[in-house]
Amino acid sequence: MPIIHLKNISRSYKNGQVLIEALKDVNLSIEEGEFVSIMGPSGSGKSTLLNILGCLDKPTSGTYEIAGRRVEKMGDNQLADIRNQLLGFVFQSFHLLPDLNALENVELPLIYRGLGGKERRKRSIEALKSVGLEKRIYHRPSQLSGGEQQRVAIARAIVGNPKVILADEPTGALDSKTSETIMEIFQELNKERGITIVQVTHEKNIAQYGKRIYHLLDGKIERIENIPE
Repeated sequence: MPIIHLKNISRSYKNGQVLIEALKDVNLSIEEGEFVSIMGPSGSGKSTLLNILGCLDKPTSGTYEIAGRRVEKMGDNQLADIRNQLLGFVFQSFHLLPDLNALENVELPLIYRGLGGKERRKRSIEALKSVGLEKRIYHRPSQLSGGEQQRVAIARAIVGNPKVILADEPTGALDSKTSETIMEIFQELNKERGITIVQVTHEKNIAQYGKRIYHLLDGKIERIENIPE
């Protein structure tokens, strides 16, 4: 059974008097433990699709199941629970709080879960160790390189043991060597922990770290490219 299943998903919205069709009848299935990429030119619907996958937006029509749960008609509180319990997010601009150190940033999702301070700290330190930042846990974002900030963001994404990581241009602000390091961390999380990873990227070499690439064009899946082992 797929962990993510979209059936006939469409998303449209109005810009003044103009109807914009961001997604058109998208069908997509991702098995648990897969690593897939989504590519497409600007305006192809990549961000809209990722927002729907992340329960940050709702489709205009169609059905969406994640881990066997129909989510397209859920209320805001239920969607927040799905995001907190099942999903981890990694963004191009890191989205770290500047006044908090690395450890405190990673702890945030666990605070929303109501975990006690001792357990939060233990799990957050373990997450930071897993991305090689055990010596930087008390540094604030301004004291970290771009690659280190992205590793903090990955630690924050995995600290709650999500089933799925959604990554939006995770290497877009990084140089090629650092990008490779981030992708190696993703591969390890995918292979060693079995976390399903869905990333949006415009970089072909980054997309090829996944098992499969979904190419979007004008709100539709134009083609699916399988990446050889």
